[in-house]
Parts: sequence; structure tokens; C-alpha cells
Amino acid sequence: MFCLLVSLLLGSRVSGLQAASCEPVRIPLCGSMPWNMTKMPNHLHHSTQDNAVLAIEQFEGLLGTGCSPDLLFFLCAMYAPICTIDFQHEPIKPCKAVCERAKGGCEPVMKRYNHSWPESLSCSELPLYDRGVCISPEAIVKAEGPDPYYQDPSRCNPESSPDFPMNSNNLHCRGANPGGCRCKAVKLGLRSYLKNNFNYVIKARVKELRSRGMERSAVVEVKEVLKSSLVNIRREMQTLYYSSSCLCPPLSTGEEYIILGYEDEERSRLLLVEGSIAQKWKDRLGRKVKRWDQVLQGRSSSVRGVQRKSRH
Repeated sequence: MFCLLVSLLLGSRVSGLQAASCEPVRIPLCGSMPWNMTKMPNHLHHSTQDNAVLAIEQFEGLLGTGCSPDLLFFLCAMYAPICTIDFQHEPIKPCKAVCERAKGGCEPVMKRYNHSWPESLSCSELPLYDRGVCISPEAIVKAEGPDPYYQDPSRCNPESSPDFPMNSNNLHCRGANPGGCRCKAVKLGLRSYLKNNFNYVIKARVKELRSRGMERSAVVEVKEVLKSSLVNIRREMQTLYYSSSCLCPPLSTGEEYIILGYEDEERSRLLLVEGSIAQKWKDRLGRKVKRWDQVLQGRSSSVRGVQRKSRH
């Protein structure tokens, strides 16, 4: 197993003795990465960093949602791959698991705005952590100081643009937030329910909040399944996966909530991403959601009916 544990020590960043085939990283988004030298062409076949800058900037809005703490690291490993003395001939790729975590957290957000995970960033061809040379946050021995690839968890307003996550004009979403996490309050009502089209709605009691490495999750006991779409949800212990380092929406152990979120069908996961809602359980809320879901299903039936008529 080789994951650059030595090459990526933050205290030993590549020096001026680096061969001419490596060049300093000049992509602003990647200035906080724990490497300062890269090599072109990159994994996306950009011949210069100027071209890579134009391409990576399209993800600034998505980065602003805080959908995954791995997204910035993964993008920089693709667009500004690390260049070391030992690996100059071919840029080092990010590990497959890093890609899958970034995709798992962010693709549900992208789908809400009619975008899909780019084929050019497919995880399938990337090397596994224990079967090749690759780079991942876990493989980096950090020096003293703040986490260099920590993503700011500040929340932004998706209504600022219908194309929000992929809109490169959402530069305000990347402001510093040294004061900690701020969860945007989303009020549960008919309008928000119809607009967000949640994949699942459950009544659950929170048993545990977990933090393992960069992954945050909540273990809940499902009391009632009011809605499910892509994942078979059983009335038993389930794990809800947060998509960022912030625990938004906030949950408290021992409390009972109505939780509305999204699903990762590929990995059979229940997600808590930007726009997910968790409110203290009240019986009337459960009854309301059931009525709202009937309205939503009625809308879908009407649309299908219109589409069938238009084909005849």
C-alpha cells in the first residue's frame, strides 16, 4: 500500500529543487491544498493552468453549498494534481473513495437543479486506496495549524439562482466562516415540501451522533416511514449521512423528529444535505405531510396525463 504518506508531509512541501516538469500551483481555489506543485496536462486533459482555472470555477457554487468536505480536495487533485520528484511522468490521481464521498454528498444537490455528476469526474477508473498510488486526505500527515483543505460550511441561499450549484457567479458562497457552522433554518410548510421534493420522510428518535474521520452521521431509530423513494427504509436503526462537516440540520440525541431528506440509491444511503429538514415531531406535522404528499402525487399524475395527451 502506498498513499504518499511521506511525500505529502505538510512540513516538506516540494522545494525549488523540483524538476522543471513540475510547476507552482496557480489555481486560486487550490491555494489551500497541502501541495504547491502541479503538472500539466491534468487528469481532465487541460494543457495549461489557465484553462484549468476556467473549468474548475464552474464548481464554485457547488462548493458553497458545503455538500461534501471532500469536494474541494477531490477537484484540486483532478484539476491541479500533485507533482512530486518521484512521480513526474504521470500525475497522481485521487483515490476512488475520495471521489465517491464527494459524489455521494453533492450529486443529490446537483440533481435538485437538473445537473448530473460530470462523466469526466467518474469515480470508476480511479485507483483504490490499498491497490495503487493515489492521494487522499487520510494519507496526509498534517502539520500543526488549521486543516488546509477544510471547506467552509457557510450556507448560501439556493434561491439566488435557479442554477445555483453550478453557477460560477455565486462567489459570495465561499466567504470565510471562522465563527463555526450556521445552519440555515428551513420552515416546513406546503410550499417548501412541494418545492424540495424530498426522497424520504421519516419519524425517528435520534440515538447517536457520530464523527468518524471526515464523515458525520446520525444513528436514528425509525418509528414510522411516511415516504420513501429509492431506498427501502425499515422501521429499525438507520444511519443518516451528513454531506458536510456541519451537522445541518441540527439533531439532539434522545429527541424525536420528523426528518425530510434525500437518498443515494447507488449506495443505499439516507442523506442529510442542503435543504434537508428536521423538526421536533408533532402528530399534526405527520398528518400534514401525508396530505401534502397526496397533493404532490396528484401533480405528478396530472403532468403524466398531459404528456400522454400531447403524444396522441
